[in-house]
Amino acid sequence: MGLLSDADILQYVAKGEIGIEPFDAGNLTPNGYDVSVDEVVVPATEGKPDPNHIPARTRFAVSTRETIRLGRHVAGQIWLRTTWARRGVIASFGIIDAGFTGTLTFGAFNASSEPLELPIGERFAQVVFVTLESPASETYERRSGTYQHQKGVTLGRP
Repeated sequence: MGLLSDADILQYVAKGEIGIEPFDAGNLTPNGYDVSVDEVVVPATEGKPDPNHIPARTRFAVSTRETIRLGRHVAGQIWLRTTWARRGVIASFGIIDAGFTGTLTFGAFNASSEPLELPIGERFAQVVFVTLESPASETYERRSGTYQHQKGVTLGRP
């Protein structure tokens, strides 16, 4: 398993093994791609909350503007950008399976004693792409596909 550099990512995008829509070259990092906020949901609020204002010590969810598509040879690791960790955000991320297509939903917690402003369009997490030693015999869509083709914040599916 190897970590893809920025040049590798561009090559994989060109050959269709990685898809990122919309793609913004400014979000490419030396070894990953920063995904940005498209929607914010604060499940504990009643009425219509301000989605860009996360109260202190509150759980929230973020969906990405970008739709990610991975082929059979690539998986993605998701990491919180340290900018948000420094502001008191705690999040637990995982792996984007080979064969996944859709936007990403992240669950997070504002552990700070201060409210958090989370503007739409702001970079929130980084996807680090890794190659599989051999192609997946069954992709995400065929194995479980629970969140395949999701759009927007998806808190759970039956």
